[in-house]
Amino acid sequence: MFVDEAEIFVQGGDGGNGAVSFRREKYVPRGGPDGGDGGRGGDVVLVVDPALNTLADLRYRRHYRAERGGNGEGSNRHGRRGRDCEVRVPPGTIVRDRDTGEVLADLAEAGQRLVVARGGRGGRGNARFATPRRQAPRIAEKGEPGEARWLRLELRLLADVGLVGWPNAGKSSLLARVSAARPKIAAYPFTTLAPNLGVVERGPGRSFVIADIPGLIEGAHAGAGLGLEFLRHIQRTRVLIYVLDAAGTEGRNPVEDLATLRQELAAFEPSLLERPAVVAANKMDLPAARERLEVIERAAGETGMAVVPISAATGEGVDELLDRVEAMLARAPRPQVVPAAERRVYRARPDPRKVEARRRDDGTWTVEGPLVNRWIAMTDFDNEEAVRWLLHRLERLGAEQALREAGARDGDTVVIGPLEFVLGDEEGNTGDRGNGGEDEEP
Repeated sequence: MFVDEAEIFVQGGDGGNGAVSFRREKYVPRGGPDGGDGGRGGDVVLVVDPALNTLADLRYRRHYRAERGGNGEGSNRHGRRGRDCEVRVPPGTIVRDRDTGEVLADLAEAGQRLVVARGGRGGRGNARFATPRRQAPRIAEKGEPGEARWLRLELRLLADVGLVGWPNAGKSSLLARVSAARPKIAAYPFTTLAPNLGVVERGPGRSFVIADIPGLIEGAHAGAGLGLEFLRHIQRTRVLIYVLDAAGTEGRNPVEDLATLRQELAAFEPSLLERPAVVAANKMDLPAARERLEVIERAAGETGMAVVPISAATGEGVDELLDRVEAMLARAPRPQVVPAAERRVYRARPDPRKVEARRRDDGTWTVEGPLVNRWIAMTDFDNEEAVRWLLHRLERLGAEQALREAGARDGDTVVIGPLEFVLGDEEGNTGDRGNGGEDEEP
């Protein structure tokens, strides 16, 4: 089953929790804290596997999560790093963020790897919080949650040559004639419902890949027939072969067919008309095709294309067509990859220390921000000392000033994670804006 689109959810592993531990050894009184850090969570990585040619596997399994990091232990033993989750995709896969539409990568090379969801860092153990003033800390951080996002994957086949034409023009017959591919062939339109690939062997070290695209009809660029679904597969091809039913066996005019094909390609992507191309006037084994050959050559010549009369059924003219295509490939440039995030584009990011206060529907207040949200996620709210440490950090970051600027008053309830306190009382007062330091003592 050919599947060229899929949406998957990826989530990096959570970091492991830091440990609260103290050295306990004979003849070593007050050994001090020795809690180790948690291990980093694993990443979710897309890996290009040349053995794949469809996204079918990702259509049925849509959620991928990496392993969380190991927890820290006593004696300064750190947790192990979580194992990565590798997701294999075929060459030619374009990766986009589903929510923003941003192109993350164009995966075209075998073995290429892309990290799409990073694991969270491990929480610090209590040994990391020891200072001359706080020699026995009972604080340890929880692991940071891993990144999570939805991705939209789109497959564009990697082929050197693309066959385009109306339904029943003989594209599949031509593919079967020149390669070992065996597409379904029948005397009715839309026999081909998915792209087919074949390798054309021209001699030692001389070969190229040819793609048979389902037939195009007028309005394909707007979704008519199967065109819109599969037109993107010819975007990577270097040479196009316009396959025409020169005999008009379906009651169509081959000259009008050629004009319509070019119009549809131009409407989908104008640069496709700039690709090297040749016209294969098919079905020359029929008398009607011979009669129309001169008219076809005249129409193709107006667009700068040569015409090669062929018969996919008998093999007539096929070698000449392949010779011409091989020569065109030798001069054709390599296709451009889709611009991706790997080409560094620097954008302004929000200040991680920015604190925003907002009033919730139930009348309580909360504070948010990149750094605030991370601190909350890594705080053990069952540990009273860890909660005091969080409040101290929020004090230094300027949480109370943000609340008051937003309209909060003494006596209002502030909710931070599972913690709830009253603004202005002895425990809830978060003080004035400080320097936002991350490692100050409470």
